[in-house]
Amino acid sequence: MSFPLLTVTAAVPAVGAVLTAAVPAARRTAAKWLALLFSLATLAMAVLVAVRFEPGGARYQLTESHAWIADFGVRYELGVDGIGVALIALTALLIPFVIGAGWNDADPLETSSSRWRPTQGFFALILMVEAMVIISFEATDVFLFYIFFEAMLIPMYFLIGGFGDRAHAGSDENAAAQRSYAAVKFLLYNLVGGLIMLAAVIGLYVVAGNFSLQEITAARAAGTLDMATNTERLLFLGFFFAFAVKAPLWPLHTWLPNAMGEATAPVAVLITAVVDKVGTFAMLRFCLGLFPDASKWATPAILVLALISIVYGALVAVGQRDIKRLVAYASISHFGFIIMGIFAMTSQGQSGATLYMVNHGISTAALMLVAGFLISRRGSRLIADYGGVQKVAPVLAGTFLIGGLATLSLPGLAPFVSEFLVLVGTFARYPVIGIIATIGIVLAALYTLVLYQRTMTGPVKAEVSGMHDLRLREVLVVAPLIVLLIGLGVYPKPLTQIVNPAVEHTMSDVHEKDPKPQVAVEAKNGEAAK
Repeated sequence: MSFPLLTVTAAVPAVGAVLTAAVPAARRTAAKWLALLFSLATLAMAVLVAVRFEPGGARYQLTESHAWIADFGVRYELGVDGIGVALIALTALLIPFVIGAGWNDADPLETSSSRWRPTQGFFALILMVEAMVIISFEATDVFLFYIFFEAMLIPMYFLIGGFGDRAHAGSDENAAAQRSYAAVKFLLYNLVGGLIMLAAVIGLYVVAGNFSLQEITAARAAGTLDMATNTERLLFLGFFFAFAVKAPLWPLHTWLPNAMGEATAPVAVLITAVVDKVGTFAMLRFCLGLFPDASKWATPAILVLALISIVYGALVAVGQRDIKRLVAYASISHFGFIIMGIFAMTSQGQSGATLYMVNHGISTAALMLVAGFLISRRGSRLIADYGGVQKVAPVLAGTFLIGGLATLSLPGLAPFVSEFLVLVGTFARYPVIGIIATIGIVLAALYTLVLYQRTMTGPVKAEVSGMHDLRLREVLVVAPLIVLLIGLGVYPKPLTQIVNPAVEHTMSDVHEKDPKPQVAVEAKNGEAAK
């Protein structure tokens, strides 16, 4: 029996979560180091997965399959394609930085109770989320995926509601009420989406007789699975709705600004850079893989919704007064690009969408974590409370600028490559949608540069005159992310060579080929006329 590498990769952070939670109350520092150690061990396992994966090999590799609930056709089935490998690597990469950035965020403000262990709970919940996200990227049994897709909501609920942002204007009671509201809204929105998906999962079992993604897609390709058109469309909508909530796609996005605004900066990164990627990943793996005809049927409507997300998110970000809510609305706009790339049904669009998931995770982590360091120093999330920071904290301002430039997809930084591919892939099949989507790029430059101008430049405000620059721990958190943004912007091949074969399989699932460039078609017609 081969070594269960995928199971171990997901199990390492789960075991770390249990051990971290069990650390005695007085040993907060030990709990932090233990959580960091397990996150680094998970990263090492993710690197091993990437090394063992062969881009030109079978579609799903490192597979595991064991009977689980045999009477209902449920199996413990794992396997990864290039897209899953890239997103597992992203998750494992970001968690050590999330832990490092939140090193002191959950320390109790008072130590009167020896039984209260918020620090241990905070880091244990982060590791538990990591474990559930990783196994979601690995699961090839639809029911298994659904369980962890929903289960990750519970630790996220407690991270948002129980460990909120301390830089909150107003009374402690008001801050607690807003955290509770944000956590409940996050939970309810995603639970509703999950319940609708559960109905679709049951419907899929009734039609297919099992939950195995590989068996169902093989049966569809062989023509042995007869799924009525209306049935396929209803099942697709059930799956897509849940994924669109988690992504989030307009108009199902309203939980995200509240959740990111009230959470600590590391938890905000966990939400938008890690957890939300499960939604867009699932659109590629399950919506297109299980329901190819319904996916093509719904494409025009989904592209319109994605376009609205792009423009709406960017427009609202321009008018934000709260730093963290600005980043949240910018992420809504970016997720619109990702979903647009997925449903453009071109290899460039889907490759760009997958790269965008990875690059958006890195760029948002860099920007949000530096913003968190800034907010913790001033004690305010309001843009108007800052000014002249670059004169007193130049390293902080410089890293904030690079994170912001990555967010607006500046050429030379990683997100530019993915955004360019998404636009090219969309324009090839839907030129009007592709042209309108470029408005998002212009607006991204506006909200990013205005944010930097208002917080970092100009006269030094009295409240920030004594602000200290980044500490060594904070530099160690941010510097590797900056290096990755530059490195993948200049040389994205390590990602593209892993992702592209998986995209080819997805294109085959939906029976689509890239449209020929119009210029080439016209030239060919001209030669024929001669």
